[in-house]
Amino acid sequence: MRSIWKGSIAFGLVNVPVKVYSATETHDIRFHQVHAKDGGRIKYDRICSECGKSVQFADIDKAYDSPDGERVILTDQDFDKLPAAEKHEIPVLEFVPTDQIDPILFDKSYFLEPDSSSPKAYVLLRQTLLETERTALVHFTLRQKTRLAALRVRDDVLVIQTLLWPDEVRAAEFPSLDDAPDARPQEVKMATSLVESMSADFDPTEYTDDYQIELRKLIDDTIANGGEKVIHTEEESSDDGEDAEVVDLVAALQRSVEAAGKNAKSGDSSSGSKSSGENSSGGGAQKAPAKKAAAKKAPAKKTAAKKAAAKKTAAKSTESKSA
Repeated sequence: MRSIWKGSIAFGLVNVPVKVYSATETHDIRFHQVHAKDGGRIKYDRICSECGKSVQFADIDKAYDSPDGERVILTDQDFDKLPAAEKHEIPVLEFVPTDQIDPILFDKSYFLEPDSSSPKAYVLLRQTLLETERTALVHFTLRQKTRLAALRVRDDVLVIQTLLWPDEVRAAEFPSLDDAPDARPQEVKMATSLVESMSADFDPTEYTDDYQIELRKLIDDTIANGGEKVIHTEEESSDDGEDAEVVDLVAALQRSVEAAGKNAKSGDSSSGSKSSGENSSGGGAQKAPAKKAAAKKAPAKKTAAKKAAAKKTAAKSTESKSA
């Protein structure tokens, strides 16, 4: 597996350096559109609906069409003004009981690998989550998009699962269920008996995607038989890799506990002084954002071969755009 993101989990004053990997993959076979006559790939040209001219990718901005028919055009400078989370940090917001997170909110899953000479901080966070039976709610920024996510443990590995925002889950309102009659006791008894006769422990390896298996067989047989349906093409691949660093774990934990104690005491004293004559608008103490130490990054040293490969890739990208 190749890591897709690298940074650290901010756990109090402790930084846990990690590398992020996609936890899932699709085995669906992807197809390209080709010219039926000669098998050539179909390419698309970006044509402006106003002037009718071909538009280069560098000259394209994003736009939003409002329900009232107003089109708002936004540039990269406009997006840069928006608030964005730290791109290489996963801040822990709070710890919640695992069973309180509705599975319908789960979106994409990612594995986290310790990225330091000592995985002690990683192991500490993993063990703490297991013993407290809690899930950490975090902010996770990937591809310039910040999501709320759940940080939990699976098979001794930390896993991040991005969560949908509450307003992204549709309300299930079906009038047809409002007046639906209850099932009769005899029907429930028979259905329960059927469920028990079909019950077993879940083993996902027992299930297969028959469509993809047959599709793969069809493709392999076609290649083996050759003929005009098979056209030889060239493929290109690229590789890259990276590395990182750590913190004094016990000292950082001690400072985190002391900071939490001071915040609690100052909250008690301020609430006591307000109660003597002032009417406070907020009942609970507000959470102060923890100050995190920025992780120092060592600049990656590129070899001459890698630089040449990068220039070659850039040149190809320019040619493909102009095409």
